[in-house]
Amino acid sequence: MRTKTVIGVDSREWSVRRNIEWSLPATGDDFEHDVDGGRGAAVLILSALFVFWVIIFLWAPKLVHVPWYLWVIGVAIVAFFPVRWWLRRPWTVVAETAGSYDLPAERWTGLVRGGSSAKEELRIVVRRLRTQGTPGHADSPLQPVN
Repeated sequence: MRTKTVIGVDSREWSVRRNIEWSLPATGDDFEHDVDGGRGAAVLILSALFVFWVIIFLWAPKLVHVPWYLWVIGVAIVAFFPVRWWLRRPWTVVAETAGSYDLPAERWTGLVRGGSSAKEELRIVVRRLRTQGTPGHADSPLQPVN
């Protein structure tokens, strides 16, 4: 994503950005239990669903009329989970500075679920940097990284 440059209240130049995470990062506690089926399982399931729907449409009698609202309901059901998956992807919010003559370099990162939540968190981080000089606040997902 695009990087935004912010001048903090202490005149340090901060680089603030958000990136979408396509897979959840394994943490120390979750590492042993983090099992993912991978792309192979997803391809197998999606191809099986595609074959199922092709068979249903090919075996349907030609004179069967399906009302338009059933098509809309079918599309809504099929599209619900991919849209939900896309909207609830985790985003990494990063704020970092190279430091200055008397202030050290800092890097703050945090994980936020959902694109709109990540955008709002980015706005909060920019406002905090401009007013208080630090990206973190009391209930912020951003934490300093060494």
